[in-house]
Amino acid sequence: MSLNIGFQMDPLEGLSLKDDTTLAIIVECLSKNHNVWHFLPENVSYFNGSIYSICKNIYEIDEKQFPYYKCGNLSSKNLKDMDIIFIRQDPPFDMSYITSTYLLEYIESDVRIINKPSQIRSSPEKLFLNYWKNLTPSTLITQNTKEIINFREKHKNIIIKPLYGNGGSGVFYIKKGDKNFNSLIEMFLKLESAQFIIQEYLPEITQGDKRVIMFDGEPVGAINRIPSAIDIRANMHVGGEAIKTSLSKNDLEICETIGPTLKEKGLFFVGIDIIGEKLTEINVTSPTGFREIQRLTDFNLAKLLLEKLKV
Repeated sequence: MSLNIGFQMDPLEGLSLKDDTTLAIIVECLSKNHNVWHFLPENVSYFNGSIYSICKNIYEIDEKQFPYYKCGNLSSKNLKDMDIIFIRQDPPFDMSYITSTYLLEYIESDVRIINKPSQIRSSPEKLFLNYWKNLTPSTLITQNTKEIINFREKHKNIIIKPLYGNGGSGVFYIKKGDKNFNSLIEMFLKLESAQFIIQEYLPEITQGDKRVIMFDGEPVGAINRIPSAIDIRANMHVGGEAIKTSLSKNDLEICETIGPTLKEKGLFFVGIDIIGEKLTEINVTSPTGFREIQRLTDFNLAKLLLEKLKV
């Protein structure tokens, strides 16, 4: 039976078919002859108790054509008629995104939404993990210069990054004695309206930043991302290399610790990051890695995801 599957996601024209996890899920949905609907957060509307969106039907994806997608005309859809909705945007977010999570919350009891909108909103990647502070690096979240100086004096080598960034953007490694420190803090204070995050540097990053994919609180796949020779960041957006990996005893213990909470909160599809033995991020908005895992292991996580959802 064909289902209606909605994707609140980024514009198609900005995505790479080769690398994008959301497109991998869409391809799998189309292979099962489901109806796929694309919409943006600013297109979600409320009217007299109903939640609507301007959507376009994606009816074909073909890597041999340009553009790689074919879509129908825009039309208004009652989102309550969707069988499943995936929320798949990359941060940082604006108020239209936040508003869409409030509006989609009205239909949470009628439509299965991956992940639950209220819990996406309540679980920012770099804040949520601090509920398990025994698993994380030493962390400071602040805009207070004196506190940052004290933190640096204690830990010597530190990482500074935006609280709501993604893909490694704006991440800086400051070594002990680095004379750029004061200028960097000044820059962050001018550019960031919110607090930013400062963490102890984990030297194990040179061996990689492991991305673990979790479905319904259980680990189902992983890759290790190795920084390039000229960068401290392992994110694939900035040149990190994905290599095949396996889950260590420590990785499994982290998954076992956080898994029940993820499941309880309705965070079905999650990507966590582990450096050495430390949990460094819990991505609940748009976890990536499907394409890389399939290239390295021939394991189709998009297919498994739909099987787990009984789609």
